[in-house]
Amino acid sequence: QLQASGGGLVQAGGSLRLSCAASGLTFSSAVTGWFRQGSGVEREFVTGISRSGGSTKYADSVKGRFTISRDNAKNTVYLQMNSLKPEDAAVYYCAATRSFSSFAVPVSPHEYRYWGQGTQVTVSS
Repeated sequence: QLQASGGGLVQAGGSLRLSCAASGLTFSSAVTGWFRQGSGVEREFVTGISRSGGSTKYADSVKGRFTISRDNAKNTVYLQMNSLKPEDAAVYYCAATRSFSSFAVPVSPHEYRYWGQGTQVTVSS
């Protein structure tokens, strides 16, 4: 089970930090990612981090503004979002799946088995 939190309303240029707490899975063996889905669009990859934390991937649209991190001792993955733009507004979902690679980070939502409930991020201009 994944529980996402931290969404809310923020002005353009502001920051938010999302958290996703995992339970019921061996978190240290799972690659984790964040996806987002805006109104009327498909769910898209935002960022992901390997199970070891040694490898990360970012969508081009968020590079340099968003940072993913994880704390395996707390079974939690974080998404620090800075310099938010109105186009970042969406429901953000955390996802996880068991990985046999210490560095692999899938970008397709179909490769993730576990999903959180989503947290709404609204950015006002």
